[in-house]
Amino acid sequence: MSVEEFMGDKNQTYDMLLKLVKTRMSVRKFRPDPIPEDTINKILEVARWAMSGANSQPWEFVIVTDPKIKKELRDAYSEYNTDFIFWMEQQREYNLRHPSYQVKNDPHESLRFNKAKANWHQAPAVIVVLGDGRRQWGTVMGAHTFGRDQSHLTDGLANASFLIHLAVASLGLTSEWVSIHVEEPHKRVLGVPDLLKLYLIIPIGYPDVPAHEGVRRPLENIVHRDRYDMSKYMSNEDVIKYLYSLREATVPIHSASRAVTADEKK
Repeated sequence: MSVEEFMGDKNQTYDMLLKLVKTRMSVRKFRPDPIPEDTINKILEVARWAMSGANSQPWEFVIVTDPKIKKELRDAYSEYNTDFIFWMEQQREYNLRHPSYQVKNDPHESLRFNKAKANWHQAPAVIVVLGDGRRQWGTVMGAHTFGRDQSHLTDGLANASFLIHLAVASLGLTSEWVSIHVEEPHKRVLGVPDLLKLYLIIPIGYPDVPAHEGVRRPLENIVHRDRYDMSKYMSNEDVIKYLYSLREATVPIHSASRAVTADEKK
């Protein structure tokens, strides 16, 4: 079968893809309905076809459905990851901090709240994305140059992770991107060897919140033709103004999220 035959109506295929990426949502509240094993396999079948330098395929996946292990992962996340991020944010100017960490009163009380509010462990399944950097040595040496931000390992893991999110959305499910800044406690929960990278945690399930339309910067603001258009370049002052406007738009949403029930804090 030719590529043309496989693709069929290209416009229809494109429209399906655009609709998928525009309607995909990051959700932090899931219904408890279990996900069939076949559905999880379909998601990972898409992920394993991700791009990677020299086709080294550095990814591995841990599927967690055991409630006890999911909670242990969440507890490790709250105790170490949240603690680290919270105190780092306190070093920023107040209005530029992430809204979740804008503290006016007792910071320790706010920290306790932020540690308690993470509830992604209640998703029926969690996909943990691992990376084996030894596999990625199949690519060019320049991709591992220290300090040049050219890691083909994280490139490949990001590619696989995004395909997971798209596959999840295509199957009528939803997901969350849980960034891991402190890997070691999560590795200990799962028995992951020290040499591997624990890149990301992706809770998946059926959303327990209504769908809403996403927001992105207009295309004309981010596209340049042939050469960089300096009229679109943001000065440092422009960037600060942008960050303030970003915070102003999201602070009310995060403030509302502080009305957490006792059940959600467990």
